[in-house]
Amino acid sequence: MQEILLYIVFVAAGILLGFFLRIFIGKLNKKSAEMQAAHILSDAQKEAESIKREGQLLAKSELYEMRNKFEQEKDEKTKTLQKFEQRLMQKEENLEKRILSLEKKENDLAETERNLSQKEKILQSKMAEVEELWKKEMDELSSIASLTREEAREIFMEKVSVDSREEAEHLAKKVREEILEKADEEATKIIVEAIQRTAVDTVSDHTVSVVALPSDEMKGRIIGREGRNIRTLQRVTGVDIIIDDTPEAVTLSCFDPIRREVARQSLEKLVVDGRIHPGRIEDVVQKVRKEIDKKIREEGEKTVIDLNIPHVHKEIVKLIGRLQFRTSYGQNVLNHSKEVSIVMGIMAGELELNIALAKRIGLLHDIGKAVDFEMEGTHAQIGSDLAKKYGEKPIVLNAIAAHHAEIEADSPYAVLLMAADAISAARPGARRESIESYIKRLENLEAIAQSFKGVEKAFAIQAGREIRIIISPDDVDDMNASKMALEIAQKIEGELDYPGMIKVNVIREKRYIEYAK
Repeated sequence: MQEILLYIVFVAAGILLGFFLRIFIGKLNKKSAEMQAAHILSDAQKEAESIKREGQLLAKSELYEMRNKFEQEKDEKTKTLQKFEQRLMQKEENLEKRILSLEKKENDLAETERNLSQKEKILQSKMAEVEELWKKEMDELSSIASLTREEAREIFMEKVSVDSREEAEHLAKKVREEILEKADEEATKIIVEAIQRTAVDTVSDHTVSVVALPSDEMKGRIIGREGRNIRTLQRVTGVDIIIDDTPEAVTLSCFDPIRREVARQSLEKLVVDGRIHPGRIEDVVQKVRKEIDKKIREEGEKTVIDLNIPHVHKEIVKLIGRLQFRTSYGQNVLNHSKEVSIVMGIMAGELELNIALAKRIGLLHDIGKAVDFEMEGTHAQIGSDLAKKYGEKPIVLNAIAAHHAEIEADSPYAVLLMAADAISAARPGARRESIESYIKRLENLEAIAQSFKGVEKAFAIQAGREIRIIISPDDVDDMNASKMALEIAQKIEGELDYPGMIKVNVIREKRYIEYAK
């Protein structure tokens, strides 16, 4: 019995203990849950603050980028507006100059009209005086000579007609002289203004290129074993390579400026690279030739765009680019052509001609010099033929062919081209050649011509482009005159060095003169 009571007591105690333990454990779990919830809430708040900070930084970064972009766009638009304002101001200045010029011309015209009006009044006054004198003389003639009125009138009218004709001729001559004087002044003003408004730099170059070497030892490497390197270089470039006693330098000589430039750049690349052998030489020359071709095309396109000349054949564009490597008496032909184009455009504008056509003719006038080493004929005729081949208008062809007076000019543009060409070539510093070498070349030409029997006189003209020979018709007949022209040309080719072509013009003329006594 006691054991049962003890068992019941223990069971009850166990139940009570379990109950109290459950309550205690529940309180512990609740406190742990609250602490865990507080920790989670704290982590969530920290994470929210971190996200907030990141969002603020991102917003600030985007705002900064947007502000920078806005500032850049603002600066670009400001620059564009400034350029536009500059162009607008320049156009306004040009317009003001044009208006002032027109006003001056109108004033000159008004003054001329006033002078003519005054002269007309003077003439009318004199005519009235003549009429009065005519009446008096008619009366006197009638009374003195006992002539009829009609007879006296005929005599007096004949006298008045002679006097009036002389006075009218004198007045017309005076007016003509005044007009010619003003025309000369106006032409001078146009040319001077065209020169002042032209701002094209003049670049000089040499016809023989010199390549600097780091040391004289490099000359042996350029020559190569048994000369194989220099032979390969001369063969693939078509240029004579002169290696002499000049320290640390090699001279390249060739009439074709493109080939000379290809050889110069190729040799410079080989010297820098150091690997000089036939295979490497061929690869470098081929690569440089492609680069030069690309540069020629790009320069031609840039020139046409800068001068605003539309619809130019792509082959002519390439020829324009080739002029960059061509010089004439030290003057770069491409820069010379640009300058002539600009000057022609200005003068055409002053004369109210087609400005676009004038600029086109000016740019293309020396196009023949791009290939005059490859083709026979003068550069003017070669240029005209090339322009015709690529579809240029007849007025352009005539201007190109006539700009050195080889044929007759049939348009005002051809005359403008002659003037613009002379302006560009004659400016101080535009071309250079020592006077001694220039005179020596002309003297050599004349000396060769005068060395032939039957030559009376010889004149080197057009800066040595033509030799004009007067022969004795008694000593040389027509057949021998033709033969003499060929022999003189062959002797010039054999003894002289000169760019382009020299025209040999043999003239045989016989005159018969008698006097009537």
